[in-house]
Amino acid sequence: ARLRVIFDNGTESGMLMRSLQRQLNEDDAGRRITDPAPGPLFANKAEDGEAETGTIYVLRSKSKHPVVAEHREVMHKIGVTSGSVETRISGAEKSSTYLLAGVEVVATYKVYGVNCQKLESLIHKVFSEAQINFSIPDRFGHMVKPREWFLVPLGVIDEAVERIRDRSILAYRYNPANGKLLPSGPAGSALQRESGG
Repeated sequence: ARLRVIFDNGTESGMLMRSLQRQLNEDDAGRRITDPAPGPLFANKAEDGEAETGTIYVLRSKSKHPVVAEHREVMHKIGVTSGSVETRISGAEKSSTYLLAGVEVVATYKVYGVNCQKLESLIHKVFSEAQINFSIPDRFGHMVKPREWFLVPLGVIDEAVERIRDRSILAYRYNPANGKLLPSGPAGSALQRESGG
C-alpha cells in the first residue's frame, strides 16, 4: 500500500508502507503511536465530520405466495443500502428480489463509517442458517430463487444490530432450531447441544 506520509518538518512523501516500516525498525528513536480502541463497527450517530454511510433495512413482504403467507411475521428481507430505503424498494411489485409484491419497512438502522456491502455480507453470514429456500416465477415465467430473505424474528435482528455495534457479532451465529443468536465455534456448539439445537 502507498501512504501519504507527512514528516514533522512539513515535507511529504508517497512512500510504500513497507518502506516506512523498515525505516521505523531501523531508527532506534522511531515510535508508532496508535489508538488501541478503534471504536464500534458503527454508531447510533455520526462522529464529528463523519458522513452517514447508509441504512440497514428490514422488510416484510405483502406477497400472497403460500410460503410467505405462512411465515409472514418472521420472514424478513435484510439488506444495507447507501441510498434511501424508499428509493431502494420503489417498484418492488415488479422485482423478484422483493417477491413481486409490495413490502413493508419494519425496521431501519443508520450506519456510519462502514462499507455497506461488507456489512450486508456479515449480516447474511450470521443468519445464513435461516435463509429461506424457495423459488417463485419472475415476470417472464422463469423460476428464480430470492436471496436476502430469512426466517428470523424481528427481536433477534435487533439483538444482532446491538451485537454489531459492540463488535461481539463476529462470535455469533443464528440458530434456527431455538430462534436465538448463539456463540459460534466450540462454545457455541456446546450450547446448541445443551439446548437441543
